[in-house]
Amino acid sequence: MNEIQFYQLKDLDAEKRSALLRRTEADLVSYIKDVLPIIEKVEDEGDKALSYYAEKFDGCVLESDRIRVSEEEFEAAFDMVSLDVVESIRYAAQNITTFHQGQLPEESWFKEVRPGVFAGEKYSPIPSVACYVPRGKGSFPSVVLMNVIPAVVAGVKKIVVLTPPGEDGTVDPASLVAAQIAGVKEVYKCGGAQAIAAVAYGTESVPRCCKVVGPGSPWVSAAKRLLVDEIHPGIPAGPSETIVFADNTASADIAALDLLIEAEHGSDSSAFLVTTSSELAERVMELLPKYLGEMDEQRASYAASVLGSERGGVILVETVEDAYGFINDYAPEHLQILSKDPWSHFGNITNASEILFGEYTPGTIANYVLGINAVLPTSQAAMYTSPLNVRDFLKSYGLGYVTQAGYGEAAEHARRLASYEGFDGHARAVSGIRDQLLGIKGC
Repeated sequence: MNEIQFYQLKDLDAEKRSALLRRTEADLVSYIKDVLPIIEKVEDEGDKALSYYAEKFDGCVLESDRIRVSEEEFEAAFDMVSLDVVESIRYAAQNITTFHQGQLPEESWFKEVRPGVFAGEKYSPIPSVACYVPRGKGSFPSVVLMNVIPAVVAGVKKIVVLTPPGEDGTVDPASLVAAQIAGVKEVYKCGGAQAIAAVAYGTESVPRCCKVVGPGSPWVSAAKRLLVDEIHPGIPAGPSETIVFADNTASADIAALDLLIEAEHGSDSSAFLVTTSSELAERVMELLPKYLGEMDEQRASYAASVLGSERGGVILVETVEDAYGFINDYAPEHLQILSKDPWSHFGNITNASEILFGEYTPGTIANYVLGINAVLPTSQAAMYTSPLNVRDFLKSYGLGYVTQAGYGEAAEHARRLASYEGFDGHARAVSGIRDQLLGIKGC
């Protein structure tokens, strides 16, 4: 087992501090080189390429007529998933739906910005979206719900799910159950860069979509970057990352337990405990090997590799202000605040994709059933963008209306600005010529 990393923030120079802020997804250059021929092959060969890569990367023989999940496979899925898991999927779906319904804006609005001058907006759903659901390190029906439900709530007419097939050529049955409960029955067995290329260009089986959302590997991220001119790539959602911030009132046992939530996703994850308490830091360092030893071997291996690298460990800070500064610079995907008074820290956090308050709100609940979306910006993107939400599936367009009473003043100011910028056609369109055509007196 790798030794758990321990850092004292005050002892780190600028270079070492910056190293702690890096994510595995930050440099995609090596992936882009390998992804480019995959994209080109899918563009040229369509379904044939998807079958080729299913065998090469997923280890399964997948003929073109099996790329889309059949009605029989959907029906069989409910028989393969236990009733209690189905019940939990329904529970999560209800909460996620309720939360996202609250995000819906008014369909349209108008505001009188000046007497006789009206401006507004109208919202409508985008026509199509592909929801990517990874499978490399597990099966994720929860990701199906998080991707699909806000699109359904937004009213998107064409929603498809992309997910890699298993070695037997099937899709995880719980993911199919989740898709049906969420309201979608168009699922395609393709993953990785080839899946992104498939919805960017369209194949004989897979429809072309205008946007793709969902987390994925660096291969998926590289494909999204290369295909940005063909399909909107959605928010950056790469490998999992978390900061657990614990002040001197927190429980070390809970802090250690919760630090492993995101660390177990994979060796490319990032996970830090940030604390002002040296006693808590020492206790967490003692507890982590014990908790890791009690976990599933593969998941423990992932977590240990993260916590033993520059992408994880325990960071001791001198003051809460130092903690706030590091957290805001890191801009984590997940932030959990462990404290007897977690709300006292809230106003000092400006950059985080998700903030969870207190010891009764571990990331597990948020990832599955709380209702807030768990498809979150990574790699410091929390500084400038938001979690996946209903508005990601809506487009808006501006509305304008000027009455005769409001026209004169607005036209005069618009004409001045157009003339200053040298746009004669603009200026003439609001000059005396128009006044004459409209029969405006005093022209």
